[in-house]
Amino acid sequence: MENRLESYPEEQEEYAGFWIRFGANIIDGIIIGIPSGILMTIVNLFWISSMSSVQEDMLDPAYDGGGEMLAFMGGTLLTVFLSGLISFFYYTLLHSSKWQGTIGKKLLNIKVVDLNGDRIGFGKASGRYFATILSGIIFYIGYIMAGFTERKQALHDMVAGTLVIKNS
Repeated sequence: MENRLESYPEEQEEYAGFWIRFGANIIDGIIIGIPSGILMTIVNLFWISSMSSVQEDMLDPAYDGGGEMLAFMGGTLLTVFLSGLISFFYYTLLHSSKWQGTIGKKLLNIKVVDLNGDRIGFGKASGRYFATILSGIIFYIGYIMAGFTERKQALHDMVAGTLVIKNS
């Protein structure tokens, strides 16, 4: 099957470059940060007595790292896990939706497509999401690649077989 995007003249399909994608990520970071921040506040308030107790106990030379520390760590792990779930579902559901992108991408008039220019499914959106972890853990070089590749693909786009294009 012929790749539809490769057969179009460049004027018809314009790839979204690094800076517009960066702007969309800033918007999305704010959007995800709000529920994550609320969640973190709720968990911290719930475990606030444990935190103050842990601080006092840690000053005691006889402190054995008891249940308070475990409760504090449990609250922290719960917050990290739930924030990760919020992020995962935000990106995967919106990238695979009829919008073909997150709110940040929608506001900046760009969308995620497969290599044929079609909407991606939840599975491909999930793969793309997890590949963004790879793009980030190598000092964000995977993201920066979008500024230097022919079709402005970041590493996670290459791994998932996706493109980010400007809406026509």
